[in-house]
Order: sequence, then C-alpha cells, then structure tokens
Amino acid sequence: MTWVKVCGMRSTADLEAAAEAGADAVGMVLIEGSPRCLGVQEAVRLSEKTDLPTVILTSDLGPEQILDLMERIGASGVQPYGEHSDQAARAAADSGALVLRPIRLQGPVNLYLLPEGQIPLLDSYTPDRLGGTGKTLPASWLPEPGTRYVLAGGLNPSNVAEAVGRYRPWGVDASSGLESSPGVKDPALIMEFVRNAKEGRQ
Repeated sequence: MTWVKVCGMRSTADLEAAAEAGADAVGMVLIEGSPRCLGVQEAVRLSEKTDLPTVILTSDLGPEQILDLMERIGASGVQPYGEHSDQAARAAADSGALVLRPIRLQGPVNLYLLPEGQIPLLDSYTPDRLGGTGKTLPASWLPEPGTRYVLAGGLNPSNVAEAVGRYRPWGVDASSGLESSPGVKDPALIMEFVRNAKEGRQ
C-alpha cells in the first residue's frame, strides 16, 4: 500500500486530521518564507501532540545542525534542501532516520545516482520556491513504475489515485493541494487525499 505524507502541519487540528485519515507521516516546514513555516518551538510543541512519524523540512543546515534539530523536535525523518544538503542527508541516513531527498525536476532524472538509504522525493521546479508549488510533473520525466521514490508536486484528492495507479511510486506527498488557502489545511481534503492514495494502489 502506498506510503502517504501530509506536509505543512501548522496546528493540532492538522495533526488530528492526518492521523484520522490514516497518513503514514506528517511534515513540518522549518524554512523561512514558506506560508507553512514553523518556528522550532512551535514544531517541538506540535510534535509532542502526535504519534505519527514527523519529517522536518530544512534548508542550508549542516549535519550537526540537522541531527540536533531532529533530536529537539523528536523528528524521525528529514527532507533537506539547499547548501550542505548532501552532508546533512548522509548524516541523517547514518543515524537511521528516514531521509527524503528532494529532487526538483526540470527533466528526466536518474535516481540510481543517489546514495543508499535516501529516498528520492520528486517535485516540480520553481525558481523562487523549494516546494508546495502545486505544479504536477510530466509523465515522461518520471521513473519506471514501481521504482522506490516519493511523488510530490501538484497532487490533490482528485488526481492522486490516478497518479498512484499509473506511476506506482513508493509514496506520495502533498501540501498545497490539501489547503483552503495558503498554509491553511482542510481536514476534508486531507481525508479524501489519503483515502484515494491508499485505494489507488489496490
């Protein structure tokens, strides 16, 4: 069954909706400039209110900073962007954490170049945004069906079942497609998205 992450958690209500829907993990954004950005203390407070595995999204942090932040927040995974992301991802993987390695596609990609222990997260490229673009990826850019990767970029309740059935990614990830306005999650959309993602593989 498809692994599902609901990203951009900002409230206890968001976490409860993700858990009730049956999501496998939640994402917390610690990147300034995002409408979903949390402060570290906010992330600590929220992570204490969920039993779901938490993946933190970071930018320009080195290995020691990443590991320290994961410990403070109680995160079990990381999605590192920016400078030092290679070293940060390697350190997190060596610690046993889940590492989602963002690849912002501008064309087809060779996933076999990634180090072992890191799961590619394929997202659409926009120059001024690291994620949450709402843009879907062309089918011709995606790997062979059944390849181990997480599909992101423009997914929402209305298209995720088809995407899962057609491309058979290991997992899917959504944020902006589950919102009523930027940064504001809609519990009904979360519920529908997770259900459709899980049923799409059956």
